[in-house]
Amino acid sequence: MAPETQAGEYSFKFTSFTLCPGPGGSIPVQCNCEGTATGYGMVLGTLTAVGGNSGTLSWYAHAFLDNGDRLLGVGSGTYESSGKNRWRTHVLIQVSNGRSVIADGEVDLATRSWSGKLFEQG
Repeated sequence: MAPETQAGEYSFKFTSFTLCPGPGGSIPVQCNCEGTATGYGMVLGTLTAVGGNSGTLSWYAHAFLDNGDRLLGVGSGTYESSGKNRWRTHVLIQVSNGRSVIADGEVDLATRSWSGKLFEQG
């Protein structure tokens, strides 16, 4: 695997949550969010988590670039508890421009936020 280079940061606010029945009696939570990411402008996305104090994540997003173009992102990853109502996240995202980006961050339910650093595989 190629080395990773830090490409920037992201900061999102959760705008809504949806809980629904999932496989094996699980209850996935879908978290809609909006915010900004370095090099991607305004981002709207849905983060879906399945598990308890740790589990899996999926990510679907539209990025609206400053020049008016749009990019799509699809990702998957993991999360684990990092304190009271806080989770560390690690998501590998495939961007529609052909790039692969890793988003390492933390969810904080008290502030309804998800923020962290972006790394581009190069």
